[in-house]
Amino acid sequence: MDTQKALDIAKGKDLDLVEVSAKAKPPVCRIMDYGRFKYQKAKKEKAKRNNAANVSIKEIKFRPKTDTHDMNYKIRHIKRFLENGDKVRVIVRFRGREIVHINLGYELLNDVLKELGEVELEKKPGQEGRTVTMMVAPSQSK
Repeated sequence: MDTQKALDIAKGKDLDLVEVSAKAKPPVCRIMDYGRFKYQKAKKEKAKRNNAANVSIKEIKFRPKTDTHDMNYKIRHIKRFLENGDKVRVIVRFRGREIVHINLGYELLNDVLKELGEVELEKKPGQEGRTVTMMVAPSQSK
């Protein structure tokens, strides 16, 4: 149909001529109320956002010399966060000359991982500057 004829029909019905697919040969257009179309689209997107799972990332920090009692206390916090469905970033922070013993950080993270048991490891332990980090999430089987 001729573009001008389509525009005349749309104006006669007090609607808009909207291009649906510009790449098609010939381009595809539709006669509709564009304001209502935008409103419906925004409504659907808002519903999608509301239905999306809100997963927050919690952060627990250790030091290479963290005592066993303190470590167990922090592991209990990690377990509680995972039960609530949150992801947890576990960090071992090095200060001063501690960075020479980077292997202690990896060992500590492996110990934490063993204590947590059944969890999904999203990011393997890796060094980022003066820290060694890993990311754990609740296991999918729950």
